[in-house]
Amino acid sequence: MAYEGKCHCGAVAFTVGADLPAEATRCNCSHCRAKGLVLTYQPAEAVTVTQGEDTLVTYMFNRHRLQHRLCGTCGTQVFTEGKRPDGSGVRAVNLRAVPSCDLESLALKHYDGAAL
Repeated sequence: MAYEGKCHCGAVAFTVGADLPAEATRCNCSHCRAKGLVLTYQPAEAVTVTQGEDTLVTYMFNRHRLQHRLCGTCGTQVFTEGKRPDGSGVRAVNLRAVPSCDLESLALKHYDGAAL
């Protein structure tokens, strides 16, 4: 069943064509750590921006391979865009921007992004 997310101010909204996950990833790279991101990875085509596409801004750092997509009004990072090793598109959805997600019930996988 699909779920919805939005930025803090509501200017950007999105739908994910998948069930809410039971587990998520927490990365310790400088960016994810500073923002407290809790991520689930979905095929790019499963994540649809339903409102505010023109409000989204992009932040890139380090190797410039990932596009961190933020609301240009409130600064909430709603998802990150990138490519999987096989070249297919992926979006890492920030579950903190998904009101129906019970963050406390998620099994967390830790990713050592600081080591890269």
